[in-house]
Amino acid sequence: MTSDATLSSHLQELRRGTVVVASLTVLREPGYGYSLLETLSAAGFEVEANTLYPLLRRLESQGLLTSSWNTDEARPRKFYRTTSDGDAIADTLRTEWSRLDSAITDLDKLGSPE
Repeated sequence: MTSDATLSSHLQELRRGTVVVASLTVLREPGYGYSLLETLSAAGFEVEANTLYPLLRRLESQGLLTSSWNTDEARPRKFYRTTSDGDAIADTLRTEWSRLDSAITDLDKLGSPE
């Protein structure tokens, strides 16, 4: 029997990559960190702020996101948006995700008695 800790570790590993794809997809329209957290949560992605904000900084340093401060409201907010490279990476990752999903489905069919 697999322990809860082992399962939790594997689930965390699986989710880590999906948060990158989801963030790049959502941020094709400008958004700030907290709104991204809410959007991801509503879509079923469990991600914590202390995970998301470093991810946003990393994606920005890789040239996949750009950011700007909006100081028009009482509370300044840093808005992020994908760059053209970020859009291209998101498209490639989503295509690969679909390919892997099909491959896993095919593997599952191989193991099922007909």
